[in-house]
Amino acid sequence: MDAFIFGVRALPDDAYRFAKGGAIEHGAGYPISLSQPLDFLAVTDHAEYLGTARALQPDVPTVKRPLRDVLLEGNRYEMTRYWTDSVLALTNHAFTGGDVPFGDLETNRPIEADAWRETIAAAERHNDPGTFTAFIGYEWSSWGIHRNVVYGGSAVPDRPYSSIDSDRPEDLWTALKAQRDAGQAVIAIPHNMNESSGRMYPDEAIESLAWTEEEAMRRREIEPVSEIFQVKGSSETHPTLSPNDPWADFEIVERADDVGSTGGPSGSFSREALRTGLELAMKEGWNPYVQGVIGSSDGHNASSPVEENKHHGKLPVLDGSAGIRSGEALLLPSSATPGATWGGGGLAAVWAEENTRAAIFAALERRETFATSGPRIQVRFFGGWSYEEAALRSADAVEIGYRDGVPMGGYLRDRPASASPQFLIWADRDPASGNLDRIQVIKGWLDVDGMSHERVYDVVAADDRARDPETGFFESIGSTVDVANATYTNSIGATHLEALWTDPDFEPDQDAFYYVRVLEIPTPRMSTFDAKALGIEAPQPATLMERATTSAIWYDPRKRSR
Repeated sequence: MDAFIFGVRALPDDAYRFAKGGAIEHGAGYPISLSQPLDFLAVTDHAEYLGTARALQPDVPTVKRPLRDVLLEGNRYEMTRYWTDSVLALTNHAFTGGDVPFGDLETNRPIEADAWRETIAAAERHNDPGTFTAFIGYEWSSWGIHRNVVYGGSAVPDRPYSSIDSDRPEDLWTALKAQRDAGQAVIAIPHNMNESSGRMYPDEAIESLAWTEEEAMRRREIEPVSEIFQVKGSSETHPTLSPNDPWADFEIVERADDVGSTGGPSGSFSREALRTGLELAMKEGWNPYVQGVIGSSDGHNASSPVEENKHHGKLPVLDGSAGIRSGEALLLPSSATPGATWGGGGLAAVWAEENTRAAIFAALERRETFATSGPRIQVRFFGGWSYEEAALRSADAVEIGYRDGVPMGGYLRDRPASASPQFLIWADRDPASGNLDRIQVIKGWLDVDGMSHERVYDVVAADDRARDPETGFFESIGSTVDVANATYTNSIGATHLEALWTDPDFEPDQDAFYYVRVLEIPTPRMSTFDAKALGIEAPQPATLMERATTSAIWYDPRKRSR
């Protein structure tokens, strides 16, 4: 619905065509394509009013006149009015309780059913086992607590369960649990948690949610992974939650209500959720937040805008051109336009035996997944008790990782006497992106009082740099970015990094989790490419350190939540 109002006319077939490397038309009238195809995709249209805007053609600016014509005209007054009227067309109806201009329930049901059938048919047409996987899915969009619902096969319900059915996440979990029990492989993936105002990862009962073991375990089954990179910002962590993490301030998009009644970003970020899960496990005996991570786009153009040098935005009217994103095309301050703060999104990565629905879905369920902020970085992460340094140089390194330990997403096996956990870690750069700067391990643990803590360890870095004796972090790698020309060179950094790391602060009685973060050298941000195209000064930040973040490996000495 929002995509249509803001100028998108693409269909699910277009999204799959784009994912497989084809060119499609952007809502602003220009061609878009990826430099390299994706391996898998789920089209997750909003279940609410599915297809109704397209079918009923509401009286909105983008129906009256294509965005392309307004942009080519170059009239900032007309573009501003077009932008404002489009925003009002959505907000005055969909989110304020006004009259919805898309028909009543009786009118909408058959339209939604037709759109759902076409969503299913498109996925079936484009699914090509071994080459490209097309998942059937949709988005359940309750205010601030969105979920992407993805099915692992062709067995799906007659219609999506939307927030019109219920806007309570616990009702969604119950509905999806019933579908799983009926033989429909399905999961839900929390989506742009950073904008949930603390409602995504509560540490106690809030609103209608009454935390019980049954409820917590249902959520854990239904939501094995969460999305930590997308267009509307990073949801890994936040500088106020991780003040001792110098890299926490990555693609942070602040909400107006981040401070105030919610008390800040607490309850909206993945790392804190992992810590909260440890605390709940000690206090209650159950942990709802045993979850892996992925990245995704939240692109509403039937596309993924992850390539910084080819960025085409999330929603055409709101950020579909460099001029709109920078504010140069509008008579509005850039602070008033969301495109000024949105980023490029991310990608979901899984370790699966083959490119099929069954194999990828199984990887999602067991959390053998990682997220990237856009590049195709590859990272392996295994945890065990008896790895040897030679394993990293072995042709059988992956086999050894599984044989003697567990991969990302798993629980460490029972601890042998006097052993400390060891982790096999290696990463390879995306050949089309920046070199690698460093590999880090993020650890969270519980103290004797049941309070959680965290620490970032620098494990290995490129270019033989020294460590700061106070922080333990490697010195900055520097930057090769030419901001004015939006260029960089790979004259610094590494193409491959590896390490066998042992926790130097391990306490056998402390519950803990560990995950890996891989950082690239600085490269130009998409807003810097925009600035070069427009001939204006690049806004800050002008660069970013793209990254990959893995699912965690847990240590549970009491086997409370394994």
